[in-house]
Amino acid sequence: MISENIDLNDNTASVSTAYQRIFGSISWSDAQHILAVVKEDDVKRVLQKPSPLTPEDFLKLLSPVAGKYLETMATMSASITRKRFGNTMQLYAPMYLSNECQNICTYCGFSMTNKMPRKTLSDAEILQEAHALKSMGFEHVLLVTGEATKTVGTDYIQHAIQLLKPHFAQISIEIQPLEQLEYQMLREEGLHAVLVYQETYRSETYKQYHPKGKKSNYAYRLDTPDRLGRAGVHKIGLGALLGLEDWRIDSFFTAMHLDYLQKKYWQTRFSVSFPRMRPFEGGAFEVYPMSEKELLQLICAWRIFREDIELSLSTRERAYFRDHVCTLGITSMSAGSRTEPGGYSQPEQALEQFEIDDNRSPEQIASMLTQNKMDVIWKDWDPVLH
Repeated sequence: MISENIDLNDNTASVSTAYQRIFGSISWSDAQHILAVVKEDDVKRVLQKPSPLTPEDFLKLLSPVAGKYLETMATMSASITRKRFGNTMQLYAPMYLSNECQNICTYCGFSMTNKMPRKTLSDAEILQEAHALKSMGFEHVLLVTGEATKTVGTDYIQHAIQLLKPHFAQISIEIQPLEQLEYQMLREEGLHAVLVYQETYRSETYKQYHPKGKKSNYAYRLDTPDRLGRAGVHKIGLGALLGLEDWRIDSFFTAMHLDYLQKKYWQTRFSVSFPRMRPFEGGAFEVYPMSEKELLQLICAWRIFREDIELSLSTRERAYFRDHVCTLGITSMSAGSRTEPGGYSQPEQALEQFEIDDNRSPEQIASMLTQNKMDVIWKDWDPVLH
């Protein structure tokens, strides 16, 4: 499916050219056709193959036909996770520094057109948030902002990292895409990881969701992980916003993206997240709904596809689902999350980016993980999946 003649180490051509040579080998409609003709025997063959699998194998595990083998996939995923990661789960907290944004994104509470109060944290407020999170026991923090370069540009993020690095073991960011030199500068300040979601890989509809602002540049966002790889950032987080397009096809292209990046930036670690659309300040959005059972199928398929990558699940999902899926592939979870600036020290609901579902405290999450013996019986919880 991918040309064997591609030289991933050829740095004479632009990153966009190398990337497009890979993704140009298959279209959205090609992937839909592959998905439509998957048979049970195809799924059985993939489940019997040794690691690593190909992106096309991964797509077959996402097929409706593969849903019949979800219990088998869940068992395999649990076994791989325990073998690779033991009973370890990393807990982290998102720290929202600002909800100011210069983009129009039709599915986001921070969208420029949404008439909501805007706030950017001062130094004192950042340290208040740090104190609140440290009191909860967190050592890993994810800094999140809207995309407002004049207000929360690189200088602001650099300063925030300088303020916070004495307090946390790892600092990650989820902000607007930056240039390679900017990522290098932040890495030298102590930046550990960068999460950058493509939202949807279908370029034809990407523009409809992002009609105005720098984020409307599909190609620039698509090339961001390459800039991160060249900048030497320790870990790159990928994902698609599940609900904007067909989750199966978007996830397949995420896997294509990861496969390419792992080959080119083989010293870099990677993670994949599973953000499902949630109601947000100013509205709700659900074009391509995804059930919990389908989300579980996706998580298990990812773990079988790539045994060693980090799989992360946020508090967007309900407590019951998170309690059970953490035994079946997930290795990183947020806990006690607030999605508004200052949310841990001075919570204001009107400022949040989206609604969360799992509202339990970090202590409650930690207690659940300690008590969870990873011996969940499938029949005990399969009937209550949404």
